[in-house]
Parts: sequence; structure tokens; C-alpha cells
Amino acid sequence: MYVLRAGTADALDWIVASLRRAWPDVEICVRGDSGFARDGLLAWCEDNDVDYIIGVGRNDRLAEQVADKLEEARLAMLSSGNAERRFADFEWRTRTSWSCARRVVAKAEALPGRQGRKGKANPRYIVTSYDADRYDARTLYEDEYCARGEMENRIKEQQLDMFGDRASCSNMRSNQLRVWLSAVAYQLIVELRRYLDGTELENAQGETIRSKLLKIGARVRISTRRVWISFSSAFPMQRVFALVLARIRGAGPREAPT
Repeated sequence: MYVLRAGTADALDWIVASLRRAWPDVEICVRGDSGFARDGLLAWCEDNDVDYIIGVGRNDRLAEQVADKLEEARLAMLSSGNAERRFADFEWRTRTSWSCARRVVAKAEALPGRQGRKGKANPRYIVTSYDADRYDARTLYEDEYCARGEMENRIKEQQLDMFGDRASCSNMRSNQLRVWLSAVAYQLIVELRRYLDGTELENAQGETIRSKLLKIGARVRISTRRVWISFSSAFPMQRVFALVLARIRGAGPREAPT
């Protein structure tokens, strides 16, 4: 029996099962911060063929493991004047909470000080199911774990640009519905980005796309047989609007995964 943070087991059971129904051979990896470095979650991943890269909170025992690397980075930082990183790779377990030893990768970083300060150490630790043959320590931390920041940027984009943080209803179900509607709106923006290649909005954030391309004034006239929508001839994005509309019309329906 696994003892996990509330909701984690249910969420992983549903997400992993859904992904594998659509893509049976897909490789799944769970990334998370140190709040999820619990034996129950790690063991669940190991037993269900799910890889993980999860942060581990700093403590004195971990600091002892990277003391040499931190000193090496500090000396290099004093010589170069720039932030210096070194990496350590070792087997480690907590005193009581983990059921077994696991691979831990450490970033031993020394940051330069400001205004005459000596600088400071900035160690970070992650635990992973991947072995060193798959990812060396630097690649695992810089390319695989730090990519979590980009994922969080996308979550913030939904929350802030698509109003996913508006959950002020007194009823939890109503708030859940608001979050779902926000998620659908963001997914539509993500889909719309496919048609923005080569335009000035191809790298735009959701709020920019919404306010510049979609949130525009128009005059609506309704007759017996037609609905006329007239846009202003001064609309600055009319070329992009027309191009995207033409691309959508020519795209046709997309096939669902089998």
C-alpha cells in the first residue's frame, strides 16, 4: 500500500492509464519538486514502469556528499568571477523515510557575490530512476530536470492569460468547471499557434494572441438570410488574421490517436 500526498496516487493512476491506452509504448517520466520526493511516490513509479526526476530538499547529509565539488566550484568562481557549476552523482537514501537507496544527482554551484561579498554556495539535488548510461549528471539536471521550469511557464500562461486563477465561487464544483473552461480555452490557443508559423505572432504568449488577434471590435448586422460581421479597415493584424483563417480552412480535421 502506498502512502502519498493527497490526490497524487489517483492522479497518476488516471493519467498514466489514459496515456498508455492511447500510446501503449510511450515512455512516461514524472518530474516534480522536493515536495514529491516521498518513498510512496517513488516506489509507485518504480512498480509501474514510470521514470521520475524529482527534487530533493537540502540537508546536512547531502551537503557532506558534495562538499568537495562545492569547494572546487568556489575556487573556480573566485578565479573566473562567474558562476561555476560542478556535478556529483551518487547512491543515497534518507535515514528512515526511503525504503532503499536511489540515484541522486547534485548540482554544486558557486555564485559570485555583489558589492564585495564573497559569494555563496547554491547546491541543488534531484533523485531519479534513470541510470548514468542514459543520462550523465549534467545532462540529467540541466536538460531534463530544469525543463520543468518551461512546463511551469505554460501552467502560468493558462492561469494568468486564460483566467485559470478565477476560482471565487463558493461551490467547489463551480470552481472546477471554471478551471476546465480555462484549460479548454488554453488548448484552443495552443492549437491556434500551429497556424501562426512565419507570422509576427508565432512566438507570442497566450495573452498577446488573445488581445491582438481575437479580442477585436466588429459590427454585427443580421438580415433575414445572413449575419454580416464587419471589421475595421484599420485593424493592424488583418493580414495575420486572414492568413490564419485561410490556413484553418485548408487544414481539414485532425485524426484522433488510435
